[in-house]
Amino acid sequence: MSERTVSQGRLAALSPRAITAAAAIGALLVVFVAGFLAPGSVAGTLVEILTSEGTLSSALRLSVPIALAALGGIFSEKAGVINIGLEGLLIISAFSAIYVADVTDGVWIGFAGGVVASILLAGLFAVVVIEFRADQIIAGLAVWLIALGLAPFASQVIYGRPNSPSVSTPGTITVPVLSELPFFGALFDASPTVYLMFVAVAASWYLLNRTRFGRWVRASGENPKALDTAGVSVSRVRYAAVLLSGLLAGMGGAALSLDLGQFTGNGPTMVNGKGFIAIVAYLFGNYNPIGAFLSTLLFAGLDAMQTALQLQNVGVPNQLIRVLPFVTVIVVLALVGRTRIPEAAGEHYESGDDSR
Repeated sequence: MSERTVSQGRLAALSPRAITAAAAIGALLVVFVAGFLAPGSVAGTLVEILTSEGTLSSALRLSVPIALAALGGIFSEKAGVINIGLEGLLIISAFSAIYVADVTDGVWIGFAGGVVASILLAGLFAVVVIEFRADQIIAGLAVWLIALGLAPFASQVIYGRPNSPSVSTPGTITVPVLSELPFFGALFDASPTVYLMFVAVAASWYLLNRTRFGRWVRASGENPKALDTAGVSVSRVRYAAVLLSGLLAGMGGAALSLDLGQFTGNGPTMVNGKGFIAIVAYLFGNYNPIGAFLSTLLFAGLDAMQTALQLQNVGVPNQLIRVLPFVTVIVVLALVGRTRIPEAAGEHYESGDDSR
């Protein structure tokens, strides 16, 4: 066998994800080399933005609602319930958090109020799709549309406009000395919701992979009949997973509005597609909480970068720069191939004795 044939075989054995990662790293290295050689060029501006502490800080802040919603989507879909209503859960929790914070004058009380509102809406979705066996896609779209109409309408009724007044924000947590580190100092000078995101990612991974409940969730989405035979109620596991998705998405929506101190209800609202991006993130992360977080950080980093690029006047139309994160997501999804969804995702299950 020739050396060329062996090389071709090794290349074919590489997964699309590995090839994509290698291409991305190679492109990044080219940009960095060009940027250092020509500081005043577009590549130089890109390197300056990529190595800026402000870019990392913005990426972390932008990651919070998407990553938390993605974690919720993982639990729901892993259990067999496709929840594309994450966008709606983010919207309703974002408004509820601001409203409760405004009424009580308590930021964290508002945060809890946003989470409760999301859990209630997720519970309604769970009843419709599990108890009444409605189509999960249609029910998820209904959740989104209900929240998209209800939150701005409630704001209009309460405040006389779709945008709420400003409320207090959670502020930032600053770690002495570490916050002064170049670039990575942004990790130690951030909103409490950023640290909450890190905790949620680690806790979700542990819960899904190292606990009995996690095994039940995976079995409910892969082989619900086997789970039922083992004496565990499939319906109860799915209810718990959907409610957990409501809790996590509620944390994301509440963090989004409270970190800005206001709910914006114009157009697609301040959520602006973050729930759908969360779905892309956990699919790209292959239903792994850590993978979903890294996927989210990639998109959020690109989003932060395009915002900074628009201010630099690099000679590229802002309209093109603005779509950079979305185009990148589409290209990445096209290159990495199809993610395998759980076998029973989207399928209803009826047990002969599901009350156990």
